[in-house]
Amino acid sequence: MDFAGFSYLAIIAAAAAGYLFGAVYYSLLAKAWLAALGKTEEEIKGPDGKMSPMPFVLSAIAALVMAFVLAGTIGHLGEGQVTLRNGIITGAIVWTGFVVTTIWVNHAYQGASIRLTMIDAGHWLGVLLIQGSIIGLMGV
Repeated sequence: MDFAGFSYLAIIAAAAAGYLFGAVYYSLLAKAWLAALGKTEEEIKGPDGKMSPMPFVLSAIAALVMAFVLAGTIGHLGEGQVTLRNGIITGAIVWTGFVVTTIWVNHAYQGASIRLTMIDAGHWLGVLLIQGSIIGLMGV
């Protein structure tokens, strides 16, 4: 099998789009997410009443790593196979096989509600479909 390679520009664009999707997604579902988490806004903020920047920094780094690995996975399909269709399919397969299964197991052991699992899993599905689309469209 040939490795088609990947585009660093596509990786950066996919990471940024995935990160922005998460910002919008959780902004729209903030109240539902907090309720599913069983916490108040005050409980997730620091003693100074502000959110730590660390989760946002980690999210940006994770989006970049995820886009890089997804680009490599799509690139392994070979020359001429880095397409919008294959990007979406690969994003969905990666989500099904690795992301949603991990979330289900972690949330089960943590005693998290199914609602929280669905919200978080939905976020990662959106991220991977968006990233796969961008990588597939921009190609190698």
